[in-house]
Parts: sequence; C-alpha cells; structure tokens
Amino acid sequence: MSDGRVNGAKFNYILGLINLAVVFCIVWLLWYVFMHADGVMRLYTPMYGFSLVAVLLSAVILISQVLGWPADPAKPLAAGAAIAQGILGAVLSLAVMFVVYYLVFWLFIGKYGVAYFSVPALLAAGGTGVEAYNVQEWSSTAILYFSTAFLWWALVWNLGFGRWPWQDDNRWVVGWSRVFVVSFFSIITFALLFHPHVCLLFPEAQKMVGAKPWWEGWADTSSAFFGLGVVLCTLWWVVFSDLFWEGRPWSWFNREGEGNLLKGVITFLATLAMGLITVYILTAIFNAIWMEPYVGGQYTDGPDWRFIHMGEVAGFCVLFAFIWKYYFNNWPNGLPLLLRGIIRTIIGVAGGMLIYWFYYSSLSRAVLGKVPGWAQPGDSPLVWTLLFLTVVLIQGQFFHNWPLRSAGREEGA
Repeated sequence: MSDGRVNGAKFNYILGLINLAVVFCIVWLLWYVFMHADGVMRLYTPMYGFSLVAVLLSAVILISQVLGWPADPAKPLAAGAAIAQGILGAVLSLAVMFVVYYLVFWLFIGKYGVAYFSVPALLAAGGTGVEAYNVQEWSSTAILYFSTAFLWWALVWNLGFGRWPWQDDNRWVVGWSRVFVVSFFSIITFALLFHPHVCLLFPEAQKMVGAKPWWEGWADTSSAFFGLGVVLCTLWWVVFSDLFWEGRPWSWFNREGEGNLLKGVITFLATLAMGLITVYILTAIFNAIWMEPYVGGQYTDGPDWRFIHMGEVAGFCVLFAFIWKYYFNNWPNGLPLLLRGIIRTIIGVAGGMLIYWFYYSSLSRAVLGKVPGWAQPGDSPLVWTLLFLTVVLIQGQFFHNWPLRSAGREEGA
C-alpha cells in the first residue's frame, strides 16, 4: 500500500498539474496542425483523422503493453536517458503507424485481399460513388474498427492473461506471441462486430460478402457504432480496474503471481458484462435527456449516434483515468484498497464528466474549432480524446513519466 510518497518524497501535485497543462498545449498544437478545420493539414474528415489517431494509439499500446517495451516504465530515469528513450518510443510508434496504415492495410491487405481497407484498391475498382473523399472515408472506417478491436484485446489480454502461457520464456518471446494472439482475436472480433456494417457502407451493399448485422433487430440500427459503443464501454472498466482498482478483483485469480487461462476468461467476461450494463444505464440516461431514439432518426434521435455517444463518454473517463494515474499519482494512496478504489472510481467518473463538459462547452469551440451542439455531422469527440490519450501514454510509458520522475516513482500496488 502506498502513502502517496514516491522515492521517499511526497508526490508534487503542483508539478503534475503544470505537466498536465503543458501536455494540453502540446495536444492543442498537434490538433491545430493536423486536425483543425482551419489548421495546416486538415486530416479531420472526420474518419481519416480518426483512423490515423486510432492506429497511432494502437501502435503505442502494441509497443508498450503487448511487446512490453520498455520493461519497467515506472522506473525513474535520468533526464537524458528518459528523453532519449521517449523520443525513440515516439518515433517507433509513428513508424509502426505508417507501416500498418499505408503498407499493411493500403498496399497489402487492401490490394491483395480485402479491398475496403485500401483507398487505392477502391479507386481502382471503380463503380457507383467511387470518389476520392468517399473511398477515403470507407477505408478509414474499416481501419478504425479494426484498431478498436485490437485495442480491446491488447488491454484485456494484458490485464487478464498477462504473460500466460509463455511466462517461462523471455519477454520478447512473450511479446511477439501476444502480438499474434491479440491480432487473431482482433480479426474475429472485427469480423463479428464491424465487418457486417462495413459491407453496407457502399452505394451497392455487399450482401454476398457480409452477413446482415445480427444486432439490428434489437439495437434498431445496422451501424457498427453499436459494437464501437459496447467495446469502449467495456474498455472503460478494463482501464478502471487496472488503474484505479490496482488489478483487483482479477488478480485474486493469479497463480504464482502470473495471469492464467481462468483469470483471463473471467476478466474478459466480467468486464464485458460491466460494459453491457454501462450501455444499459447510459441508454436510460440518454432516453431521459433526448427521449427514445427511433429507426431513421437523425442526429440525437438516431440509435447509431446513441451508441457512439456511449463510446465517447467512456473515452472521456478512460482519458481521465490515465491523467489521474500519471499526473496526480492515482490519489488517494494511504487508504484501504476498497476505499481508495471507490474514491478513485468516483473521481474518475467525475473527471470524465468534466472533460465532457469542456468538449461540449464554448471553450472547445474556441480551442478546437468544434461545431456547437451534439451529434453534429463530421464531429467525433473520440478523435481529440484518443490524440490526448496517445500523448499521455507516450510520456508515461516511453519517457518514464519524465519530468515528473523528479517527484519520484509511485510505490506499492
């Protein structure tokens, strides 16, 4: 149990707040250069920018959580070493993003296998509605969905299965084995939750390629935003239980301090159940605010938007969980686990709602160039949320949370 001391000294919360302010400015600069409607590159179309950020975040998670590099990101490093390793990690993440996005999806899988992953392949195929903007959005949507499935399996595998069944091998064997296993389950998840909808994106629905969305009858939408909402609500509890509950109650199923099949299955099913319960609760809240959605409804009345908005709420809470972990030392630390877990969870939800308020306030219109209101066409809060989360994770994992390492390292479980 930690009392909030790090390396024998009190954690400097003022420095953490300053660090957060600096990170916010970095995210704003990146947003203005790459995403802002009046910025430089204007990649926020929105799906193209959305998918790029999702793949970049997946690259960071791949390197840090699946491959397990660096081995001990909580270990404080000297400034020079932390900066050098942080830059290396950021560059590697960008390199992985470019390789996966443009070489693997566009020029390999899309060209020789599944065309909807590739803009060049779709343009070459021709047909009704095949224009540069349309095919870019179709391809980006498919890549975004696959990245979402990968993020889910990467994080839940790390929390539940851990190093199993390769715990007796070196970390590179463990890392690369997990890459293939996580990718395998991501493909299955993509095929079941997202592929049926991608086949409906085109002017001529690919009904012989994708099955009818199995969730349409009771979700009142054929959109894969249903799956996106469920996955993100599930990830909400994967992250909260990992960071705020310190791996409990899943760690009670450890064997010799390692994950195992039983722990992994229980973690997966329990967090999925919690995600579905969250979907049910948010559905009731949204219905109370905007009334019940209906088939064919537009904007806030659309069932598809309700599901993606659940994912957006979950994204805000996940972002705040990492902010609280890295910049506020996961306070409180000196209380019994149950009590500090409850307090952190309440803080996490409240913090997520604070970010929600910011995004939909006049402040975000001034800072991010956001269109006022909810459910605006072309507006997705998850793009900014994932970009922010990516920067936070790069600092926390690759830079070993430098310069907060001057305040030390959090001790205890």
